[in-house]
Amino acid sequence: MAVSIALATAVAPARAEVAAAPFDGNLQRLAEILGALHYLRNICGANEGLKWRNEMQSLVDAETPGGDRRAKMIASFNRGYRGYQQTYRNCTPAARRGKRGGSIDETVG
Repeated sequence: MAVSIALATAVAPARAEVAAAPFDGNLQRLAEILGALHYLRNICGANEGLKWRNEMQSLVDAETPGGDRRAKMIASFNRGYRGYQQTYRNCTPAARRGKRGGSIDETVG
């Protein structure tokens, strides 16, 4: 009996993939916005340090996604950062609007 239990645990995958949550699309969009804000805080002179990166880390910690879900959230954050990095070299009026959050309520709400 003990041998069959040990064998069953050895054959089972170490970690099952967590299914996508129905709100994952909104979480990924929020992660993208946080990435953009993380970039804009530097060029627009905000004295916020790592505020938006830390907010993203808190979001990931609260959701505790594994595998693909986690990778998608992190990729969304990085996509937001890189997208704004490619678009804005200095703090323009449009960048300031983006830093204020733009339409976060409309997008995530």
